[in-house]
Amino acid sequence: MDLNRRIFGTRRTGFSEHIVSRFSLTERVIFYICAITITISSIVLLWGVNNNFLVPVPARGGTLVEGIVGYPRFINPILYYSSAGDDLEKLIYSGLVKSMPDGTLVPDLAKSYDISEDELTYTFVLKDNVKFHDGEPVTAEDVEFTIKRAADPGIKSPERVKWEGVNVEIVDPKTIRFTLKNPYTPFLENATLGILPKHIWKNADIEQFTFSKFNAEPIGTGPYFIDIIKRDVEGIPRYYELRSFKDYALGEPMIEKIVVKFYPTETAVIEAYNKGEVESINAVSGKNVADFASVNGEVNKTPLPRVFGVFFNQNQQKILSNKEVREALRMSVNKKEIIDTVLHGYGTRIAGPLPPGFPLVTDDDEDRAEADIDGARELLSSNGWTLDENGFFEKKSKTDSTALKFTISTSDTPELSATANLLKEQWRKIGADVDVKVFESGDFNQSVLRPRKYDALLFGEIIGRDLDLYAFWHSGERNDPGLNIAMYANTSVDKALSSIRSTSLADERAEQLLIIQKEIKEDIPAIFIYSPDYIYVLPKKIKNFKMGKLMGPSERFASVSDWYINEDKVWNIFAK
Repeated sequence: MDLNRRIFGTRRTGFSEHIVSRFSLTERVIFYICAITITISSIVLLWGVNNNFLVPVPARGGTLVEGIVGYPRFINPILYYSSAGDDLEKLIYSGLVKSMPDGTLVPDLAKSYDISEDELTYTFVLKDNVKFHDGEPVTAEDVEFTIKRAADPGIKSPERVKWEGVNVEIVDPKTIRFTLKNPYTPFLENATLGILPKHIWKNADIEQFTFSKFNAEPIGTGPYFIDIIKRDVEGIPRYYELRSFKDYALGEPMIEKIVVKFYPTETAVIEAYNKGEVESINAVSGKNVADFASVNGEVNKTPLPRVFGVFFNQNQQKILSNKEVREALRMSVNKKEIIDTVLHGYGTRIAGPLPPGFPLVTDDDEDRAEADIDGARELLSSNGWTLDENGFFEKKSKTDSTALKFTISTSDTPELSATANLLKEQWRKIGADVDVKVFESGDFNQSVLRPRKYDALLFGEIIGRDLDLYAFWHSGERNDPGLNIAMYANTSVDKALSSIRSTSLADERAEQLLIIQKEIKEDIPAIFIYSPDYIYVLPKKIKNFKMGKLMGPSERFASVSDWYINEDKVWNIFAK
């Protein structure tokens, strides 16, 4: 057998060599060139065919380095004192449900939830095997503990108002039930609250709660856990290094590491970006967008659900109770000039109490981007107002005269003070004598906003995803701590606001929102000006990022577990 193998093997090899050996030198060269060409062509052809059937798919790995203005005081879902802490909280914690970029709410720690027919009872069932970053299982006791801490007046949580009066019941280790006193359609949004681990926090009483080290070194259930904290010699954190959590309820994130660095000012973080110290920055003001290089980055923007406008206090300044005055002031506001000058174009003009980007926001054809000065002056003149020797309007009676004069109060935020002064100039053109008063933030809240001590207030309202305007426009909210800063009272609006809170029917809610917008437009209790854009710069290497409708800057991380940097190629039939 060995002899046969040797003979036949030698024969086959010898035959091909024998044929080639009979070629001339030229023929041999041509033969080998053809053989090499055929081999290379075959390889290229096979490579091309293979590539045609390969598709890129996300692969785990990579690092994102983000710069943030400010420092995290608390990284805790029921405490809020800085945007930096809130950003980290969204990466480290997760709730029963999660808000997505498209505005929907999806189960997160919860496997499912059920809402009773009367909309008073919400029952959540936890997923199997959900864990905290330290490996401990998540149970209904953790959910109950978190809610009770949030509702405790001693904690002074900003989440307290959402959970007051809500009864919390543990059905079994994986089931939690909430019972409301009255139907409240937006309640499901409350379930996005991040869950605290009871086994870590249970020994921290109310007095110790804000001093716990776990406010700075949190353990949650979110897509990322803390791997490294770098502090300076004074103990101030300079950066947090986060790693993807393999047991995250929605699946381990594709990006393996996120490094969050902290800077004292926007100028400092932009400088760090230009030096390459960070790859992404957020909440950049419009005036600074041109100050950093974006060769490797993309500028993403979306209107924030913030409604900025001038709210009239007709109880304090009687001339503002004249509807023609409020209408003339509205007609003479040049919104385009304000957005271009103050926001450097990064804003959206608005005509009513709802932010842009929602399907229920009415398209007001009469809203003006630019001012109608002549129309405003004519309106005032036709209602008995005349110009004095200084060019300001006044209204005379047999006994006295009333000057078109009032003040705008606002806080010392640069955009607000600049807007107030621009409004003063615009209203001067129609003959209104306006004075601007700018207050420091603390003094503004205590001395102006809460006691309602202002003629007109330049202010911004934060509107939730549920478009619940009750706190801003219901007559029962006119006094502190309510937020009806226009001191507005309208029975039709009150009824519509209450109806929205008690029904989940989309058509009925839409109908009531249209009533609210129509009535407020007619009454002119405020002049709505703009919603600012949120600006987020990400490197081009980040794929599958979706900005969506953000309720706040930290919601840019809503789909962070789906972002990716690295890619693999697989045959199309194996791609998910």
